[in-house]
Amino acid sequence: MTRLSAHLRTALEAAGGDRIVFDLAGIEAQYDTLLRELPGIAVRFAMKACPVDEVLGRLAAKGSGFDAASPNEIAQALRTGVPVDRVHYGNTIKSDEHIAAAHRLGVRDFATDSPEDVAAIAVHAPGARVFCRLATSGEGALWGLSRKFGCSGSDAVHVMEAARQAGLTPSGLSVHVGSQQMTADAWRDATDRLADVLAALNRRGIHPDRVNLGGGLPALGYLDSRGGVLDPPMDKIFAVIREGMQHLTAVSEVPLDFVMEPGRHLVADHGAIRAHVSRLSTRRHREGARDHWLYLSCGKFNGLYEMDQLQYRLHFPARPGADAVPAVIAGPTCDSDDAYAHEHNRVEVPGTAASGDPVWILSSGAYATGYMTQGFNGFDPLPYLCVDHEQR
Repeated sequence: MTRLSAHLRTALEAAGGDRIVFDLAGIEAQYDTLLRELPGIAVRFAMKACPVDEVLGRLAAKGSGFDAASPNEIAQALRTGVPVDRVHYGNTIKSDEHIAAAHRLGVRDFATDSPEDVAAIAVHAPGARVFCRLATSGEGALWGLSRKFGCSGSDAVHVMEAARQAGLTPSGLSVHVGSQQMTADAWRDATDRLADVLAALNRRGIHPDRVNLGGGLPALGYLDSRGGVLDPPMDKIFAVIREGMQHLTAVSEVPLDFVMEPGRHLVADHGAIRAHVSRLSTRRHREGARDHWLYLSCGKFNGLYEMDQLQYRLHFPARPGADAVPAVIAGPTCDSDDAYAHEHNRVEVPGTAASGDPVWILSSGAYATGYMTQGFNGFDPLPYLCVDHEQR
């Protein structure tokens, strides 16, 4: 389990109202750790995980590039001052208009997974470099991402051949093993698939010079559905990725550059939400049993969109040592989806919790800002605050 940094704790204690707080120094340290574990990797931060200008600017200053999924994200990335060759269009789904807009902004690297997309890139981004995304099973991840994106190995060969024939550069291959991937085997399987396709392409005289290992690296601070700490085997995951890089280098007939698109892994554990209790109440089941329900000021539509898959750690600073009761956690809106999906797995909360009590929702730095609505049911999006060592 990750620990709450001193300056993040100080910012949460000082917050006079609901907000999300990002620890910029913690994000920097996580970035440095990733590069130490995976030497030779170039980072393209997945912007969707945390589209906060201060976070993006800090990562750009560290040398990170960006994985963008739209012209708006590309423009936001470029405002950090990052060189445009460190920004790629990582979305395989894009309209003609968006391809042309990205090309006008200077982007020359495009993800693809179909001949139709290749044909559009050739027209609207002539001469571009394309990298083909292979499908993975998504097994072992909280979100498998296995249906909407990617193609089979045999289709990838045809896509890359189509790119060459269309005057594009078939420059690379990519995978994504699923978001919050908890197993090392997923990366072993992914690199084996990549190796097979690289070998097939080499036989056809196509020599990609880049492999994108995608996102999926997990955060460490979530709980499982039973309230225990999720414990992804990070040492094993990193070791398997390093082994996979060596294997791919041996298979390739040209030197390979390696890229990864971490998002959640860099920011989740270095962001926390200061929310408050709306009400702790009891409700009777149809069967006659009573349940505690803890309603928070923050829920699915204003900061906790992933609450149907994740269980966040909650801290109640105003009720230290209070006797706990098991409760279902829910947000404030008049929507039945605004609650943890695992209603049969209760969260221990202070039995004396009262309306207005502050609640810290830990490891909530990923996807909190991007997924927020603009005021569903009249509940405002959370403002955010970025803190650094100098603000301790």
